[in-house]
Amino acid sequence: MRSNVFICLLLLLGNICWAQNSLVKIAKVKYKGGGDWYANKTSLPNLIAFANQQAKLNIDPNPETVELNSPMLWNYPFIHITGHGNLVFDKEEQKNLRQYLIGGGFLHIDDNYGLDKFIRREMAKVFPELGFVELPFNHPIYSQPYSFPKGLPKVHEHDGKAPQGFGLIYQGRLICFYSYECDLGNGWEDESIYHDPAEKREAALKMGTNLLHYAFMHP
Repeated sequence: MRSNVFICLLLLLGNICWAQNSLVKIAKVKYKGGGDWYANKTSLPNLIAFANQQAKLNIDPNPETVELNSPMLWNYPFIHITGHGNLVFDKEEQKNLRQYLIGGGFLHIDDNYGLDKFIRREMAKVFPELGFVELPFNHPIYSQPYSFPKGLPKVHEHDGKAPQGFGLIYQGRLICFYSYECDLGNGWEDESIYHDPAEKREAALKMGTNLLHYAFMHP
């Protein structure tokens, strides 16, 4: 079993490479349970291209796919989960994800509509002692490098609720950000897929860049 120190070294290496202008890889999580983990195929590549160009990040333009029980998980300082339906983490995946996040990794969960009750159930297995808390609008994730004084932008209507940004905070550190009733990932997609207005797509890309920036600057 990897120690937390070893996990930290692996994850911090990615942040060091980023700081030294080397490419850092990020990944989408492939999960079990029947949900469409593969949704939003163009979202991460588009986000990476925007973040690299506009915010001068150094992310490999080709995101990877990773399973939570894979030893490759520790190669990515930032991982992304999305989808519409059910997902299930087995015990090994629960343990690995917990170690990954405690050790310095960062998880972004994007509810693509219908994911909420399933992801809350599974993350409660990973961190039974924690619960999602809504982050205040003055949290740094909403201000660096782009300012969102009212929190998450609203991309798609879904149930018509206001978008909310929730976090899991472990020993004072934000280890997981959960965007709900927002649909950031759809806002990152090619314009031809949803035909969202340019201003919505730009807002989504800027907020996504904030997530990446925060993950790399707060390991």
